[in-house]
Amino acid sequence: MSRIAVTGGAGRLGRSLVAGLAGAGHELVSLDRAVSEADELANVEQVAVDLTDPDAASRAITNSRADALIHLAAIAVPFSAPEDVILRTNAALALNVMSAGVAAGIPKIVTASSPTVLGYGAPRGWLPDRFPLDEETVPKPWNAYALSKHLAEQTVAMLARQTGDATRFAAFRPCYVIAPEEWEGAPTQQGHTVFERLDDPALSAPALFNYVDARDVATFIDTLLVALPEIPNAEVFFVGADDALARRPLAELLPQFVPGSAELAAELTGTAPAFSNAKARRVLGWRPAHTWRGELGEPQSDAGSEAFRLARSSLAQRPGGDVDSRSSELASRNAPDADSASTRKDVLA
Repeated sequence: MSRIAVTGGAGRLGRSLVAGLAGAGHELVSLDRAVSEADELANVEQVAVDLTDPDAASRAITNSRADALIHLAAIAVPFSAPEDVILRTNAALALNVMSAGVAAGIPKIVTASSPTVLGYGAPRGWLPDRFPLDEETVPKPWNAYALSKHLAEQTVAMLARQTGDATRFAAFRPCYVIAPEEWEGAPTQQGHTVFERLDDPALSAPALFNYVDARDVATFIDTLLVALPEIPNAEVFFVGADDALARRPLAELLPQFVPGSAELAAELTGTAPAFSNAKARRVLGWRPAHTWRGELGEPQSDAGSEAFRLARSSLAQRPGGDVDSRSSELASRNAPDADSASTRKDVLA
């Protein structure tokens, strides 16, 4: 069991992450602007703090006495504030929080980034070099939110160069997070329900139909914290579902919303997502347990096998890309049973 401090612990992802890690047996401290009355935080230590104040952040993080620090706190939606405010706030939060973690001697520090660093949706057009997208796709942020997340990743890299292996860092890019209550009909982050996003592809298209269940993010973080001492420092991971949030193949849908992508998207047949989680599978032995079909009670397809086929294909094109390179012990400890992956609703709930 570890003592874990989570900044932004009262947010949408934060609540599920804190609850999931607490359910896994860890001791949690939530650091946020105000104490929350959310049920997920009822038995969790909470500290109200302005993390944009370097001194306040330093005191709070030092006093947390944490073994690990997870940084989520940020202005979480592009264009939800003036561009200069988003950039200044998120960049300051990342630097303040992670620097304070280093100064406090916390050995494991992880920051949340975003898939938006890749630059999809740019007004003057965007095309990647290939699909599925992964950690080797070149970041091309085009707005302040995406740039602030890219800066968070670079802050991790900077601090790792300063500290060497004395502190173990990582950054993760969670796809469009869906909290447990949103499967039941609560609005998602953009104000639409999951059903609305499925019924109208134009609603999910801005995120390239990506998603991840918040509980799967919790299992990812739990797995990552165990592995941090064993893997290269300051790694970046995509954290996404095994399938796309769409009822039709992305090979059909993406060309409608991403001009010029037909040839690139042709590989995305069946239920394959645009974002690959192959690196997390390969390096950590992690895989998501939830699918939208399982949560909504719709007929299952071969989402997992299609995604895994693409993952193997993508890895085969990388130098040293061996799907089985992580130890079988770590993989078997964290990979959910294939027969229950789509229906388990109690995993770190």
